[in-house]
Amino acid sequence: MGLQQPYARYDGCADGRKIIGGAAEHVVDPAALRLAAVQINMSTAWLYLFVAGCFEVVWALGIKYTEGFSKPVASVITVAAMVASVWLLALALKSIPVGTGYAVWVGIGAVGAAIGGVILFGESKSWPRIFCILLIVSGVIGLKLFSEPDV
Repeated sequence: MGLQQPYARYDGCADGRKIIGGAAEHVVDPAALRLAAVQINMSTAWLYLFVAGCFEVVWALGIKYTEGFSKPVASVITVAAMVASVWLLALALKSIPVGTGYAVWVGIGAVGAAIGGVILFGESKSWPRIFCILLIVSGVIGLKLFSEPDV
């Protein structure tokens, strides 16, 4: 094997991918390396998805303030939030399965808009409505917990 390196290095040889260092060679499965990269991207993807959902809340509530897009400032803010929301959703869906990502995005938007409606517009705070909001939240959490990365 020749001189041994005091540090590990990545050797992408034609006969297989190896991590070489110390006194031994350790063969690493290329699929495991890809999965590790996906896991790093998954954290970022979920962050993008959460922020996209927050922008969805902004535009959903903003539509009320535009009064049919007749108020320029509210309209510009609402459209900017729409664009940001969909753009971040698209980035998140590079790593998150589309069914899971879209459902979580809609769930965040629905729950946020419902809560915002209660706070900003005095909408109903009835127990059945709160229960249904909690069902949406539990569904979003379940989708997050049980989703697998797109490899």
